[in-house]
Amino acid sequence: MIKAIISDIDETLLDDKHKLPQANIEAIRKASAAGVKFVPATGRGYWAIAGILKELDLFDQENEYVISYNGCCLSENKNDKILEFRGLPYEKVKKLFDFGKDKDVCIQIYTQDKLYMYNMGEDEREHYRHFANSFTELSEDISFLKDIPVAKMLYQKVDMPYLRRLAHEMSDLLEGVTHTFSSNRYFEMNNQGVDKGAMVKVLAEKLGFTLDEVIAVGDNYNDVSMLKVAGISVAANNAVLDVKKLCTYTTTNDNNEGVLAEVIEKFVFNSI
Repeated sequence: MIKAIISDIDETLLDDKHKLPQANIEAIRKASAAGVKFVPATGRGYWAIAGILKELDLFDQENEYVISYNGCCLSENKNDKILEFRGLPYEKVKKLFDFGKDKDVCIQIYTQDKLYMYNMGEDEREHYRHFANSFTELSEDISFLKDIPVAKMLYQKVDMPYLRRLAHEMSDLLEGVTHTFSSNRYFEMNNQGVDKGAMVKVLAEKLGFTLDEVIAVGDNYNDVSMLKVAGISVAANNAVLDVKKLCTYTTTNDNNEGVLAEVIEKFVFNSI
């Protein structure tokens, strides 16, 4: 019996306009009413998805959860209570920032409740116009972050080969860091051992579920860890090929048509 669905947000739960397809809303509400937990697992901060949770009737609810910052944080929706937080040490943040500021990338630093940007290009500025999330633009001085927990960092550029070359170039600097790629524009960096899959295990243990009772749904490389640990792994139709290859099932629907609607009808209600 399926007890929880853990889903990526961007390019999986949401459509290309960063909106929730109505089919997904209806299916998730139906699954929740049947006692199946729906848990977003996102690279975003938990504070950045309040609108999504409201549409799904999960906002500020007890015993409902979000996995955020690629698995750095597990929070309960009621009062955004942080249950687990596994951030990057400042010394590593400073080294990654100093390396990246000399490269052709936008650097993003996520704390528990804020997003900071350095060298933000027009492409990323346009991308963020679709979100309601606020951010602060940085100077080269990030010393104010010494005593502030940092969830993750990323380099952004709409050139994945360039980002992958950077990862190779900085291999020594990435010691003690878990890194991955997402949305065909992000090179993401978390503390060592932090990923969505590790936090799915924490959540399952907390709730008394086995991993065989969990479905994970995703589309990109930062979803791979949770897809590997879940009993049922599902790739969105629009997922990258490597993700499709490792999954139990690939949906017919893409993210514009309602990936979660198809998953829930097939695996929870067995009606497809």
